[in-house]
Order: sequence, then structure tokens, then C-alpha cells
Amino acid sequence: MTQEFILRLFAAALMGGVIGMERGYRAKEAGFRTHFLVALGSALFMIISQFGFETVLSLPYNIRLDPSRIAAQVVSGIGFIGAGTIIFQKHVVRGLTTAAGLWVTAAIGMTCGSGLYVLAGATTLLVLLCLETLNLIMHHFGTRNIVITFSSPSINDVRDVLDRFRRDGMKIDNYNMREVQKDGKTLFSVATDVIVKRDKYEQRVLAIMEELDGVQIESIE
Repeated sequence: MTQEFILRLFAAALMGGVIGMERGYRAKEAGFRTHFLVALGSALFMIISQFGFETVLSLPYNIRLDPSRIAAQVVSGIGFIGAGTIIFQKHVVRGLTTAAGLWVTAAIGMTCGSGLYVLAGATTLLVLLCLETLNLIMHHFGTRNIVITFSSPSINDVRDVLDRFRRDGMKIDNYNMREVQKDGKTLFSVATDVIVKRDKYEQRVLAIMEELDGVQIESIE
């Protein structure tokens, strides 16, 4: 029986690791090690929930246990790990997909812990299909929020940059401009939130900046 338990743990760790490799390849908040450990731990908790109290039940007492209680706590507890991958930055929520992936990875681990290998394998394939298909669709048709910080000594150049963003199909959500002193010169520093199509957004932004002399990009986030 111990060999069967070890097989379940290996299967859970393998499937969780595969999902984690995909998340790590996309440079997401949780990667291979996190998904590996979540799946492994979930499978182990599931095994303990099902078989860890056989010694207690064999005692000559009227003891009743609910084997689903530990598994239920895994479902609740994984929410804390998922919440740690969600980041609210610059009015944008990031990490929701990775958090959901961790939640499903925990379920896959529990499924392997129950010995339902085919169901766990099918779920893993569906998760990978969803993530890769979603990434392909979003890359070509989706939009993303970026924060562009640039500076220029001319207020007219700042207006030209913002107008060019609009003409190029970018939506300016908001911007903040302030005067800064650098090397005895007054510069206008602008930080703007822009919604732009995902395909080649960096090249488009850089091309606009290169066309305007005196405009310097400080950061693109």
C-alpha cells in the first residue's frame, strides 16, 4: 500500500510541476516550485485524510471520523497562497490567473491523492490548453495596461506624445505631470497609464518616442 501512496505523490508532483513550468515560462508570480509543492502537499493531505486514521478506527471504541474534513481544509487553505500571488499595482490587478491555477493544481493533487490518475491527467491537459490558448488569444487580440514615464524640456513635446498615443489607438487612462530640475534645466516628467494592444506594444511606444527629439523614456512598466 505504501508503494501506491508514493505513486500518487509522484503523479501529483509531476502534474503540478508541468503546470508550474508553464507559469514559470511566462514569468508569473508562482512557478515550478510553488505548483510542485502545492500539488504534492494536497495529495499528501488527501492520503492522510483517507488512510491516516486507520489505527485510531481499529481501536475498540465507538470512534467516528469524517475523512473529508482535512480535504475540505485544503480547499480553504489554498486561498491564502492564491491571495499572495495577486498584486494590485497602478490601478491594475495582476495574478488572478496564477491564483486560479494554484487552486486547480491543489485540486489535481487531491485527485491524485485519491488515486484518480486519469481524471487528474485530463484536468492537467485542460489547464495547459486553457493557459496556452488564452495566452495566444490575448497576445493577438487582447490589451494590457502599461505605465510609461517620460520626460522632455518642452511642454509642446509632452502634448505631442500624448496626442500621438491617442492617434495610434492607445487609450490614456490618466497621467501625472510635474516639473523637475536636472543639471540646471527644467524638465517636464510625465507618468501616464496607457491601455494598449498587446502585440508589439513596446516597439510601438519606442517608435513614437524616437520620432520626437528631446523626449526621453525613463521606464515602461
